[in-house]
Amino acid sequence: MTGVLLLPAILQMLAMLADEGWYHRRRGLPKWERLGHPLDTLSVAACYGCLVGTTPGPNSLVAYVGLASFSCLFITKDELVHTRLCSASEHWLHAVLFVLHPIVFLAFGIIWWSGQNLWLIRAQAAATLSFACYQLLYWSVPWNKPVQSQIASEP
Repeated sequence: MTGVLLLPAILQMLAMLADEGWYHRRRGLPKWERLGHPLDTLSVAACYGCLVGTTPGPNSLVAYVGLASFSCLFITKDELVHTRLCSASEHWLHAVLFVLHPIVFLAFGIIWWSGQNLWLIRAQAAATLSFACYQLLYWSVPWNKPVQSQIASEP
């Protein structure tokens, strides 16, 4: 059962690697995204932090659902900027990520509620915080190119 619950997180990780490793590096990120993407990741880390720091119960469940709902809405904030900067394939990948986002939260919520394999939540929290650090550091250094154009194009 745990493997089935982890499948959405694995798919999300692969989609994030494609987004970050291909699309972001290809087009570069404007300042708004350089700041916004780590904030997105921190909103996810806050959800996992809630699970790590609480025991299952009605109040902690409400807190987790609230944080997860906020994160699901917060990650859409860049889409107005993306309409000018992203290719159609990058938009599609973002749509996949938007679909997976709440499913991953549901899966980790089920793991947390079951009380089994809680180390997976701690590992996910650590991986998410590590990714936020990478985003902050990588996109803050001078070797990263600025946005090449205001209109996206397919290769």
